Amino acid sequence: MHLDFGSDLPIYQQITRSIEDDIVLGVLPEEGQIPSTTEISVGYKVNPATVAKGYNLLVEQGILYKRRGVGMFVKEGAREILLAKRREDFYGTYVSALLKEAEKLQISVDDVIALLQRAKADRG
Repeated sequence: MHLDFGSDLPIYQQITRSIEDDIVLGVLPEEGQIPSTTEISVGYKVNPATVAKGYNLLVEQGILYKRRGVGMFVKEGAREILLAKRREDFYGTYVSALLKEAEKLQISVDDVIALLQRAKADRG
């Protein structure tokens, strides 16, 4: 987990995003336990309430669940929920903006696809 204390993004949202990233990447498996609020708050020197706020957002979204007296766990199906959410965000943030800019520059969809393929090839 990386927290950027100079970022405009609140710490609790950075914690939420980091947990989401770890679930999507498979670092935190479904039904796996996540670090406790105490572990995160001590390890990163943040208020436990801040960590809890981030975790509670994920509980509300159906990504995490609590086992009384044991801790927080990744809910089964969480990865697919996050992938669907991220794909929709990707469309709204990147794809729509890309096509809007391409239209301004009179770049066809076929040319955009060719540019994407070129970029992929350049990455190796």
